[in-house]
Amino acid sequence: MWEEDLSIMMLDWNKYMQELATTVGEIGRTSPDIIRGYRMLSDAGQKTGKLDPKTRELIALAVAVTLRCDGCITTHTSAAIKNGADKEEIVEALGVAISINAGAALVYSSRVLDAFHAKTEQGPSA
Repeated sequence: MWEEDLSIMMLDWNKYMQELATTVGEIGRTSPDIIRGYRMLSDAGQKTGKLDPKTRELIALAVAVTLRCDGCITTHTSAAIKNGADKEEIVEALGVAISINAGAALVYSSRVLDAFHAKTEQGPSA
């Protein structure tokens, strides 16, 4: 049963990337300034040349996972492979995203307790 549920959740990433290109193209035809602005922002970070393209794509993949952006995942996976990233490098980048997400959950959990204390006018437990 679980395997069937998992297969429903899996995307055809190549088809999805093509569909995404089509709909993003539609956005660009309707409002070219949106795409120009996005490209300007995207290209700005590359101009310093401090990070090589593969490193930039590995960072993008970690961010894509953190943001849960399927479009970013398919686009930056392709770009990472194109720029020479192998499976082990991609998994290491994903490990960073996983560790940060867990850490962020811990930090934001403390904010929940802070909000709880503020709403119940209790101080933190000693």
